[in-house]
Amino acid sequence: MSETETIVAATKENTDEILALYDMQKGREFCPWEDEYPSLETIEFDLKNEGLFVMKNDEGMIIAAISIDKDERVEALEFWTDSLRPGGELSRLAVHPDYQNRGIAPKMIRHCMSVLKERGYKSVHYMVNKLNVKAMRSYAKLDMRKAGEVFMYQQPFICYEKEL
Repeated sequence: MSETETIVAATKENTDEILALYDMQKGREFCPWEDEYPSLETIEFDLKNEGLFVMKNDEGMIIAAISIDKDERVEALEFWTDSLRPGGELSRLAVHPDYQNRGIAPKMIRHCMSVLKERGYKSVHYMVNKLNVKAMRSYAKLDMRKAGEVFMYQQPFICYEKEL
């Protein structure tokens, strides 16, 4: 990350650019996202919950986005460590194709882990589609523990957890 690339909380004004970033991911290798997910409603939900963050490049263009999600079904999964509750879930990580393989994904995750810790969470949870080999390589670098596997939202997920 150059000195002028920044990670900030997303605003309503960023909606169209974030939606375009999400749409760029759809249909790419390892990406399970489909036409209706993530959507404008997803972005509005994340903004309402103060859980959407973006990275901007030197010119102010959004090159990455990530969400701190609130999903009761995920939080209720039995394999999360009881002593690390409450846990915060990270989701919808997207990096602009022109900026991939530059270490941006781990930077986005680390930033949100700091935010979660500031908000009083004891751990971070992340679910990745079992076929998303690229994402799993990124999380391995963050020393995230595989907590379990689950089939949700018509997809097979590997679930990771890390103490904050």
